[in-house]
Amino acid sequence: MKKSITPSEIRQTNRQRIYQYIYQKESVAQQDIAYDLHLSRPTITTNLNALKEEGLIREAGQIESEVVGRKPSAYAIQPQYRVSIGVELLSHLIKIIAIDLYGRKIDRTVFAIDFQPTDAYFKAVCARILQFKDDCQFCDEQVLGVGFAMQGLISSDGQRVIYGKILDCTGLHVSAVQQYLPYPCRFAHDADSAAIAELWAAPGLDDAFYLSLSRHLAAALILDRKIITGRHGHSATIEHIQMDPDGARCYCGKRGCLETLCSLRTLQWDLEDLDAFFEKVRAADRRAQEIWITYLKNLARAINMLHLIYDKTFILGGYLAPYLQQADIDYLYQEIAEQTPFSEAHDFLEVSRMPKHNITIGAALPYVQAFLEKI
Repeated sequence: MKKSITPSEIRQTNRQRIYQYIYQKESVAQQDIAYDLHLSRPTITTNLNALKEEGLIREAGQIESEVVGRKPSAYAIQPQYRVSIGVELLSHLIKIIAIDLYGRKIDRTVFAIDFQPTDAYFKAVCARILQFKDDCQFCDEQVLGVGFAMQGLISSDGQRVIYGKILDCTGLHVSAVQQYLPYPCRFAHDADSAAIAELWAAPGLDDAFYLSLSRHLAAALILDRKIITGRHGHSATIEHIQMDPDGARCYCGKRGCLETLCSLRTLQWDLEDLDAFFEKVRAADRRAQEIWITYLKNLARAINMLHLIYDKTFILGGYLAPYLQQADIDYLYQEIAEQTPFSEAHDFLEVSRMPKHNITIGAALPYVQAFLEKI
């Protein structure tokens, strides 16, 4: 027998629909809510008053109208009613960002500290996070959670590092940070975090292969707007595909992995000063151009191989994304065309829509998404 919907459930559904409508529209009049959601004015008024009283929404001026008379009030959500914090743990740096309910940056900080899988290190990092929270003038109730993005593979529940060669932290449990923070915490693979940010920035994106072209190479497989991690947690770990058994040694211990060909370390340049490298490339400096062309050839080889397996959009992200120009994309297509047996349309390479702070924002977003789904 089908269970009937209770009045309480109807009220909760109406509340959720109204909040989500205001969230999507960003600024909207009461009559538009009633018209588009087919709800009565009393229902709208009751819910708006309740949402305002809880602090979830606010009056945001008036809507401009051609109709003579009093202009209707506009309603908007309180974007900092709840916030989320994203942290990227690197070998020598910590990056921290706070985002609002729209995924927008509120504030950000970076500080130098050498990674060590020790209690003293995590205590110091968490102290910095708490200081950052205080500097932003957030109360504890506002903070939905803290996501820690790491250069390593993470268990599906976000609780444990299952492969952490770069930071030498395999087996690390989230309790190492949770004990010092009064908020929910989870670990995330840095490439997965970047892909989550990409999905946030591109609501129409369904399937894609995200390439994180940074100090280290990483990737994420997107299917039906979900990150696919696989049975053992290492789907899309393309960085360890061996291309040349006699090549340079990878941090995994093998030789000639894609990591040794397509990570930005192969540019032979100070990665903190990529601006200078690309100034030389664009100024036709011969040595810089030789390095860049070699890199693009290797990247094209990798993309062609992967595209033969997964015939979807390929997103070029990571530290490299802001430096890519159309001429670089055209060169990649040219190289791929010489390698593939198919006549490929030049329509599957895209540059990241969120190249700045994507890892830290992506680490924070799951808490925002969960909040919006249950509000």
